[in-house]
Amino acid sequence: MNMVALNNSTQFSDLVEYSKTMITIAGVITLIIMVVGVCGNILTVGALVKHSKIRTVAAAFIGSLCISDLLFCFLVLPFSASQFFNGDWIHGDVLCAIIPLLRYSSVGVSLLSIAIISINRYILIAWPSLYTTIFNKQKVIGYIAFIWCFSYGIMIPTLAGKWGKFALDENLGTCSIVVDNNGNSPKTALFVVAFIIPCIIILVSYGRIYWVVRKSSKRVQQHTSGTKRSEMNITKMVLAIFFCFVVCYLPLTLVKVFDKTVSNPPFHVVAYLLLYLSACINPVIYVTMNKQYRRAYFNTLTCNFTNTIDSSTPVHNSKSMAVMYAKNVIQSPHSKGSIA
Repeated sequence: MNMVALNNSTQFSDLVEYSKTMITIAGVITLIIMVVGVCGNILTVGALVKHSKIRTVAAAFIGSLCISDLLFCFLVLPFSASQFFNGDWIHGDVLCAIIPLLRYSSVGVSLLSIAIISINRYILIAWPSLYTTIFNKQKVIGYIAFIWCFSYGIMIPTLAGKWGKFALDENLGTCSIVVDNNGNSPKTALFVVAFIIPCIIILVSYGRIYWVVRKSSKRVQQHTSGTKRSEMNITKMVLAIFFCFVVCYLPLTLVKVFDKTVSNPPFHVVAYLLLYLSACINPVIYVTMNKQYRRAYFNTLTCNFTNTIDSSTPVHNSKSMAVMYAKNVIQSPHSKGSIA
């Protein structure tokens, strides 16, 4: 780090004077989150790879989400913990550009993955006849590739210093996006494109899902099946993932907007810890909300890869699931054609 950066005392340095105990505890919590996140996401990826009965279309996007969280925990959080313990950034200018690039891109991958899963859930429930056309294997691979390319590609101008730049933010005391030599910054655009728009998509999708399921509740009760219950459980699980993501991400956004001078350092520390928590909380949601994932985790830990996760539930491909939804949920004399 150059002398200019050193002479401009960061807010983390001020934070050391404010409460050394607080940031030491924050560093320890960051390390715990890192260990839990790495182990949990590796376990999830292993379960998805080894157990075919949970490898649905939604699981492909969940796998993408897990890999993004794994990279975040493995590559970003060690430096975040170091910054808490040292009270300053000590890893040089190159890493001061790479680490926020990974952090911002990971957030983009996570939220876009949740958005596409919510669309997947809506199409499966409300438009089952179109499901296999929109979510076939080739297109799913394309969707995932787009999510990653877009999330990282949108940061290239900033990395090149053409639209903001990655550097030490002296106000926030962390490596982040700062204005470039022309006074430009992509933060507002990123907030709209990578947070507001996906959130709107997710909320609209789940609003429509709720409307369809509510109108079809009697028919759902009359035509219960193991596969349908499993798909609805996954839908609820993804909604919980989105809710937790917002709870973890929004405080940091708000505190950066309303406290740019870092007049309340503890709020910034807590906000960053919540953001870090988002990278390890998803495996906990999978375990607590989905029986098949619980069994897949247990079988993976015990090296039991016989794919007997739920022998009572018949195996259905995406086409048969779509036909089942068409028969049991959507199509009836009273509701046919009623969903716009």
